[in-house]
Amino acid sequence: MLSVETRVRYSGFELDFSHDFQLEGVTALFGPSGAGKSTVLRVLAGLEPGATGRIQFEGEIWLDNESGDAVPAHRRGVGYVFQDARLFTHLDVRGNLHYAHRRACRGGNGAGFSDVVDALDLGPLLHRETDALSGGERQRVAIGRALLMRPRLLLLDEPLAAMDAARKGEILPYIERLPDDFDIPAIYVSHSVDEVARLADRIVVMSAGRVAAAGPAVEVLERPDLQHLTGHFEAGAVIDARVVEHDRDFRLTRVEFCGQPILMPMVDLPLGEVIRLRIRARDVALATRRPEAVSVRNALEGTLVEIMEEPETAFAEVFIDAGGALLRARVTRKAVADLGLSSGMPIFALVKGVSFDRRALAAHPGRGRARRTGAGASNSEID
Repeated sequence: MLSVETRVRYSGFELDFSHDFQLEGVTALFGPSGAGKSTVLRVLAGLEPGATGRIQFEGEIWLDNESGDAVPAHRRGVGYVFQDARLFTHLDVRGNLHYAHRRACRGGNGAGFSDVVDALDLGPLLHRETDALSGGERQRVAIGRALLMRPRLLLLDEPLAAMDAARKGEILPYIERLPDDFDIPAIYVSHSVDEVARLADRIVVMSAGRVAAAGPAVEVLERPDLQHLTGHFEAGAVIDARVVEHDRDFRLTRVEFCGQPILMPMVDLPLGEVIRLRIRARDVALATRRPEAVSVRNALEGTLVEIMEEPETAFAEVFIDAGGALLRARVTRKAVADLGLSSGMPIFALVKGVSFDRRALAAHPGRGRARRTGAGASNSEID
């Protein structure tokens, strides 16, 4: 357990943060710019001299104002990955990695040089100069350098913020495998819903320097009361579905959740594995009867739970209980009126697209943390 109660005051900003982190898997610090997410990471790393309060890591006191204890940064056993890679430009890639390896923390994880190089595919880069690397390659080296410090805790401060979509797609698979490949808990800062939906086991939502909400990723991302922080356009549901069939003729995979089937582009996973799906509200249409002769392949049957109209816009959020999973659809208020939608009525959610990643979960997805076994992600439409 990492228990944190800390305060930091700047001119015009005050951080008042309290949370108990589980030291397992990936916890995302999520929220808008200026919420204080990066400040929390600097406090944990011992890089915020003005921090007050108390921090305890697995029984070890890192900060305690009452006793005067303050463990310096180099003795905390923390690996830190910044937005910019901050590599040593006078050293090649191998030199950057060896620099960290020689300064490895005692009692940290047992990551060896070859283990890190293999896990991050750094072999072809070892003799390259750092200024000749792409943004994604630089961040892979930065992550490798942090791992070779053998940290007890890995902190990642928006490592993908400066990258375009292609570069993010290049590096995300490596990040999502880190906790299992090296058995290191990670705290990941981001304001991207897509990133935290894909990577996080738990989410701590921050707003104006304070914790606004915390819990399992799936539950937090479903909460309508947090939509002002998670964003209307990116709102949606995160579900874990089991692979039940592959159609090799049409290159499709059928998965099921709560007894509901979904067709998606074929994923290279064995039957019985579980895949995390994200269904955006803007990718869901509604029908009061099961549709016929339409291109959308996924029509999920459910019950309309709630309608949240936005009088200042043309839209409404409609919440659907699909066999126990809470889906949402973002439709116009005129569509709500024309269809005569109301709470309690049967409804069909037409899923036009899903976002998914190829990370399989343990055989019992409700127990324990996700086990990441593959790489790659996709935003897919099935028409």
